[in-house]
Amino acid sequence: QVQLVESGGDSAQAGGSLTLSCAVSGTIFSTDALGWYRQAPGKQRELVARVSVLGTKRYADFVKVLFTISRDNAKNGVYQQMNSLKPEDTAVYYCNINRLWPERDYWGQGTQVNVSS
Repeated sequence: QVQLVESGGDSAQAGGSLTLSCAVSGTIFSTDALGWYRQAPGKQRELVARVSVLGTKRYADFVKVLFTISRDNAKNGVYQQMNSLKPEDTAVYYCNINRLWPERDYWGQGTQVNVSS
């Protein structure tokens, strides 16, 4: 059974930084991708960043350069450094495992990020 637990969500001023962490319990497969999504009030959940086991990273256009995703395979962790935060970054951030086989997505409970101007 795979479980994901996020931490690091907080309130921040615009221009500030936060680091989100996700601890994964259970087995991560070699083909799994780990990532972060976010959901703002009244909006759909959207991909923020994703990283493969080999370290290939993919970012949403709105966070390129400002956010950095990383993973620690030894610790079963995935992290997201968020810099130059904007009020529009306010959302619940979810950790995700995208598994190819059997095809399934795993989600954490989410961690709230609030950015004030």
